[in-house]
Amino acid sequence: MYKQIKQILFQLQPEDAHHFVTRNLKNYASFPGVGKLLDKFYQYNHPNLEREVFGIKFKNPIGLAAGFDKNAEYIEELSHFGFGFIEIGTVTPKPQPGNDTPRMFRLVEDEAIINRMGFNNKGVDYAVKKIKALPHRERYIIGGNIGKNKLTPNEDAVDDYIKCFNALFDYVNYFVVNVSSPNTPGLRDLQEKEPLLYILKYLQQYNHQNAQPKPILLKIAPDLTDSQLDDIIDIVVESKIAGVIATNTTISREGLTSDPEIIKEAGGVSGKPLKNRSTEVIRYLSEKSNKAFPIIGVGGIHCTEDAIEKLEAGASLLQVYTGFIYEGPSIVKNICKGLIEN
Repeated sequence: MYKQIKQILFQLQPEDAHHFVTRNLKNYASFPGVGKLLDKFYQYNHPNLEREVFGIKFKNPIGLAAGFDKNAEYIEELSHFGFGFIEIGTVTPKPQPGNDTPRMFRLVEDEAIINRMGFNNKGVDYAVKKIKALPHRERYIIGGNIGKNKLTPNEDAVDDYIKCFNALFDYVNYFVVNVSSPNTPGLRDLQEKEPLLYILKYLQQYNHQNAQPKPILLKIAPDLTDSQLDDIIDIVVESKIAGVIATNTTISREGLTSDPEIIKEAGGVSGKPLKNRSTEVIRYLSEKSNKAFPIIGVGGIHCTEDAIEKLEAGASLLQVYTGFIYEGPSIVKNICKGLIEN
């Protein structure tokens, strides 16, 4: 059935399709009984799927990556599709419109997406308001993906991360420091060892002022060299953060077969072309660190085999986004069933 729906949705511009889906999901899920019906179709629970990672118990290892629900507006509705956790954001201290449209492009032949959204969001205070309004919010495991505003200079970036951290602290289960998006000018410069270690240590100081500190993870780019990945390992160990999310989107265009004019568009590529590289990064970090910290694997996960590949490479948890768009609302259920059967 989703194949027919996808054909219709793919006639729309990608961002228009996203808003159409989320708006209608919000409307339909508000009708009595619809939530339970969605649960019946798309939830799959099994004791062997449960995981405990960085002190949090997950009902299954498949989460929704940041970017789909930037403003924490659809957590309740998205939870009906079986996700073990949902990551909101990237949020910034102040609202910002992001880059000019169009800023998202489908590479259908490659089952991929190019995006240059640019951290478009309504600001951290809006996200907090939406999470606070969630009924039974203790049911959900929510990650807070935080970034800096475009106009904030890199030397002041730590202030933006602290503002988001403090605002969200009581309302999310874990944090993700995003310094790896290719769509905010200069942001990836913060992945260098010295500035990154400064930001993470500063956040950890604030974190440990609380009676129960929250796990902080670092989201990294797939385009890092082995030497830079070695630095990431050192940074994680020295700052004592909880783990790494590997990986964000790639600026590489290697192996793409879709329309050359679309391939030329600026932005990061997600989906199947990212699968092998993200797995390589997971394996490298896991082996070189001797499994010193948990890794959330993301990039090109469309089926159970993709999930198993990343788990075997060293991931403790997984996230999907582009696979959710191409495979449809059954993706989590199908992967979870496959993990149990295998």
